[in-house]
Amino acid sequence: MQKSPRLIVSGLLLISTLFAIMGIWLLTYPDNKDPKNLKYVLWKAGLYKVDVDVALSAMVGDRNCKIIIIGKSKKQLEYRFGYLLPPSQAGKYYFEYYKNSVFCGKDALFIRDSPWMVIFDGERANELILVKGY
Repeated sequence: MQKSPRLIVSGLLLISTLFAIMGIWLLTYPDNKDPKNLKYVLWKAGLYKVDVDVALSAMVGDRNCKIIIIGKSKKQLEYRFGYLLPPSQAGKYYFEYYKNSVFCGKDALFIRDSPWMVIFDGERANELILVKGY
């Protein structure tokens, strides 16, 4: 069965348009720590691997980063981010914040060595806090 030239041209036009859009996107948001960076967007959707520490930095500027965390179990977060730390092991600054916050006594873990603190209700994350400048 022979394909029509019109179908082939349409397919090539579609593919080249997609590549052009991706190229423009990459040129517009080249910084890996930008939440609009294509690699971060794909990582957030689970379609691309990026350095976790870079992704955690990009999360600071991402207004919708909570969807990555809220509702996930500790095991799911460990799989995605590598390791979680209790406040007592997260560093003095973060531990002091935890001790003096309304979250003291709650089940809390920090994502790696980042300023992101996750509060759990049972086995699921129900709050994400960026600890800075307290």
